[in-house]
Amino acid sequence: MELKLKLTDYRTDVHNNWCPGCGDFGILSSIQQALFEMQLNPSKVAIISGIGCSAKTPHYINGYGIHTLHGRAIPYATGLKLANPELEVIVTVGDGDGLGIGAGHFVHAGRRNVDFTVVLYNNEVYGLTKGQAAPTLNIGVKTKSLPKPNINQAINPILLAFAAGYTFIARGYAYEVKHLKELIKQAISHKGSAFVEVIQPCPTYNDIHTKEYWSGKGNIDPKTGKEVPRYYKLEETGYECIITDETTEEEYLNKITNFIKKAYESGNRVPIGVFYRDLRFATYEERLSSRMPTYKISPPAKQEIADKKGNLITNIDKILEEFAI
Repeated sequence: MELKLKLTDYRTDVHNNWCPGCGDFGILSSIQQALFEMQLNPSKVAIISGIGCSAKTPHYINGYGIHTLHGRAIPYATGLKLANPELEVIVTVGDGDGLGIGAGHFVHAGRRNVDFTVVLYNNEVYGLTKGQAAPTLNIGVKTKSLPKPNINQAINPILLAFAAGYTFIARGYAYEVKHLKELIKQAISHKGSAFVEVIQPCPTYNDIHTKEYWSGKGNIDPKTGKEVPRYYKLEETGYECIITDETTEEEYLNKITNFIKKAYESGNRVPIGVFYRDLRFATYEERLSSRMPTYKISPPAKQEIADKKGNLITNIDKILEEFAI
């Protein structure tokens, strides 16, 4: 029987205690709308988070929600997806959670190409713990809670995701909800590790890159003399970077050169949209299936581990034999 779900079916009754004006609201709405438009069964969706403001997301989405440890959302999600490949797994992490303590896990998830989606909430600060500088805050920037300007260079999430091997890379803006929703839908539909960075103002601790800043306050277009947003949409410029098995070496180099230029754009001209899509590689689950013939038929989550009396009946000898290197 085909499900006919409403948008409200993807919401919970849990009280939301994010700060008023937080970009997290836009991201949450984008995820819920994406799930609704794709008509994904909530019983087949799992939202995984770590620690931080972004980590509250699973509390507000109707589906399986797992609130894990700081920096450990990605390895937990990896295990969950491999145990039950039928689940649609979405990881919601902050810039500090995902690229600070969790940076190693972020990198290895890319090279494995597990079929899940990582959404990075990027407000450049540790919003839950009084606004310390996150790994994405630019050098020399002093937000309201820092005693002195940031002394470290910033990580570029888009370039790091590319270097790590993510096969879908995008960036959205929290207050462009419809646009972000479409990016998340594309990320979920992509077969492989998908990464979506989301620029989001923190009204409490980031007093530099505010909603007004991104909306274009003080950013005058010399041609029109009017204020324009500090972001633009890649798709409106004709940009596209899709890599397939048919892409020649010359085409690849040209596409990647253009991609890197776009990934480095900052300041008053920040691109949002899909930066990169690589269709050449099998997912990690497909690689496992080629080595373990029984994996798709009987993944770990579908195996009975005990009888009705509680006696263990699982035998993993066959799995270990197939997976032996």
